[in-house]
Amino acid sequence: MEIRVLNYFVETARQKSMTKAAKKLHVTQPTLSKQLKDLEHELGQKLFKRSNYNINLTPEGEILYKRAVDILTIADKTKAEFKSMNDFNGGDLHIGCAESYGITIIAKALKSLTRKYPNIKFHLYSGNFQTVTEQLNNGLLDFSITVQNIDTSAFNSLRLPYTDTWGILMRKDSLLAKKNTISIQDISKLSLIISRQGFSDEMPNELKNMQSKMNITGTYDLLYNASLFVSEGLGYALCFNNLIDTSSESDLIFKEITPTISSPMKVIWPSNQMLSQSAELFLKELKNNTL
Repeated sequence: MEIRVLNYFVETARQKSMTKAAKKLHVTQPTLSKQLKDLEHELGQKLFKRSNYNINLTPEGEILYKRAVDILTIADKTKAEFKSMNDFNGGDLHIGCAESYGITIIAKALKSLTRKYPNIKFHLYSGNFQTVTEQLNNGLLDFSITVQNIDTSAFNSLRLPYTDTWGILMRKDSLLAKKNTISIQDISKLSLIISRQGFSDEMPNELKNMQSKMNITGTYDLLYNASLFVSEGLGYALCFNNLIDTSSESDLIFKEITPTISSPMKVIWPSNQMLSQSAELFLKELKNNTL
């Protein structure tokens, strides 16, 4: 199974047309068709469903597509790393990020680094702990930022000087907004909008233990979108502090839960893989900025 053929396969899957894919790949259509048939023969599976108008992936093709995209990403990343070894002038950093104001620490470190190496490019990815750790192990990410009390002993880690605080985002004219403090018991009476990752291992036990008593009416991937729903009176968002504008001009307010429920922030990276030169420089810059 060659990288070149996987690239042919991925491009054909994206274009859903042999003609368009061949044109984009600068190969003849018969050549492309033969390569894809050879790939199907090699794997012993039919990868495409062909019709008069377009071609679509079979379930087996969907599986290969996901794997092929990862393989091509790793191949490109590896080429870039080796290219930079002789005369380092820049490179690519791939970082998995949680939604937290503490990401400003990462931004400041990257700002310092790109002043020294303007050609360094950064790529940010979002996902839950399970997703980003899988990407770390597969070499798709250089680092990941975690914001919970999670077992990270399988990785190298650096504790960052920031802690997120859990609370409720609500309208300023809600009855709850008039209370000085909000308890976990108060939360059980609300129509809650929570992160789509829900009550995973990433959520503190104090909140996970309340799951059966909570009235969850919605979920979100991005808190900003959820805040628009809160503003319309569709519920209360369970979230971190400092992520949404709650200034005097906003109709929203954030109230911390009492007693305080907090989540520490760490950067983690694989313990069994060498870091690229760009990643090494970033880690050094991050340590200089935080230690």
